[in-house]
Amino acid sequence: MNLSFLSPVLLSLFLSISSIEAQQLIGKWQLVYFDGIDRIRNSAQFREADSATRANMEYRIKNRLESTIYQFTPGDSLRYTDMVNQTIVQRRAQIEIGEGDVLIIREGEMERKAKIVDFDENKLVLEPITKSGNSGKLIFERVVEKPKK
Repeated sequence: MNLSFLSPVLLSLFLSISSIEAQQLIGKWQLVYFDGIDRIRNSAQFREADSATRANMEYRIKNRLESTIYQFTPGDSLRYTDMVNQTIVQRRAQIEIGEGDVLIIREGEMERKAKIVDFDENKLVLEPITKSGNSGKLIFERVVEKPKK
């Protein structure tokens, strides 16, 4: 009996199974790095700006990093911060981990996707999937909350 046809079938089944499950993400995650920030800092606009403008841009970058938090909760939901007209707002969405470890975030009619390129219990690296294809990587670290006394 020729079993060579089983290899491609088993391989496709293996590749279609997500290795990361939504419950592994449960908890609070803080954005600590976005490689798009390096592109900003290396841009002519940033380098040629006066010191006050650069300081303002650095403040906005720091504020964005400190205020970007993803909180994954049971029931495949996500609470996260977003910027709307320079104001931080809280949003809620449903999540799913799709084929190839793609994180799918659904909020109403809006759907965002990001490839999970690295993950362990303390680090989550996402690469947003966009039409332009060049959005960079987002690195999150798990926030370990100290018990309240």
